[in-house]
Amino acid sequence: MSTTEKTNITVKAIVNAPIEKVWKLWTTPEDIIQWNSASDDWHTPSATNDLRVGGRFTSRMEAKDGSMGFDFGGVYDEVKTNAKIRYTMDDDRKVSILFKEENGKTRVTETFEAEGENSVEMQRDGWQAILDNFKKYAEAKGK
Repeated sequence: MSTTEKTNITVKAIVNAPIEKVWKLWTTPEDIIQWNSASDDWHTPSATNDLRVGGRFTSRMEAKDGSMGFDFGGVYDEVKTNAKIRYTMDDDRKVSILFKEENGKTRVTETFEAEGENSVEMQRDGWQAILDNFKKYAEAKGK
């Protein structure tokens, strides 16, 4: 595989909540810090979100024991309320998130370009764990 080819990874969840609620919880910094982690020993102490084309978002992700952390951020390329978000991460990888209402539930499909440091499986598992955490949070927040 040449360095110009990117591997796309897709993760999905069906959230038992209406699309407007799912969109709000996905895009509001006060909510993002509640669900944005792949495991219980990590957390997101801060998040910002300027939800518009050209707007920037950031999340600070850290191990709860303080042993490590990193900033996750990027710039929005496309924003369609209750439907689609596309952005470019700070390392130039592209991400697309689709929101689709199905019988009062919301399907969230997230596709991202893999990075070369970690295995595809590890990346998929990590992003899926975060999406699963979002699903649990959104469903607990009520319908």
